[in-house]
Amino acid sequence: MIEIENVSKHFVSRDRDRVAALTNVSISIRRNEFVCLVGPSGCGKSTLLRLVGGLLPVTQGRVVIDGQQVSEPRAETGIVFQSPTLLPWASVLDNVLFPLKMMKRVTRDSPNRAKSLLKLVGLDGFEGKYPRELSGGMQMRAGICRALVHDPDILLMDEPFSSLDALTREELTLELMRIWREQPKTVLFVTHSIPESVMLADRVVVLSPRPGRIAEIVPVQVPRPRQFGMEALDEFQRATSRIRQLIFGVERTTVH
Repeated sequence: MIEIENVSKHFVSRDRDRVAALTNVSISIRRNEFVCLVGPSGCGKSTLLRLVGGLLPVTQGRVVIDGQQVSEPRAETGIVFQSPTLLPWASVLDNVLFPLKMMKRVTRDSPNRAKSLLKLVGLDGFEGKYPRELSGGMQMRAGICRALVHDPDILLMDEPFSSLDALTREELTLELMRIWREQPKTVLFVTHSIPESVMLADRVVVLSPRPGRIAEIVPVQVPRPRQFGMEALDEFQRATSRIRQLIFGVERTTVH
């Protein structure tokens, strides 16, 4: 569904230096596949996500979705950032409906669609609340609903759980897998957490230090549906060990 073909991205710094963020990145992503991007800080993970979303232009190469080259944001792509960026003056329901209003696609059934999504993520009864009345995890749930309300075929997620506490992060990881299972999408998910990437993904794309290149694409053989008890499985351990080896150069299994 998504073809990333020999993509490079360069930026020009304030002092006019040319900085390479990504170099010759190529990936093919199948429809309804869950793919995670991991790698060291500054390797271009978020940049690659924005190129797929049409939020940034490529310097070289191209991104193709369903046979069409991406040159601007697509209506059928939903995006979830690190912060849920909810409108503070709008209710939860209005926040979820906001993309439909911007696209002028609000219908008589739209509020019901938004309410069903809120129920799906455990926010039934919070439609009239405001962002300040929600916990961080609840705000992120609302942000995910907002990204899904127009039923996109692609969901791009840029470290959406990074600011949450460990328990909430695990809870939302399980929630996301359940949503993806019930409403399949093609998902590209950026994370710094190796175990999180293996728990979520069909394949994990490991990027090298900047300029980001694909070091390896690691398949995840852990059966679905997944639970956190599966971290002890050999398949899980093999995948996490390989990813650590690619990122750090050595296998980090002990602390001295």
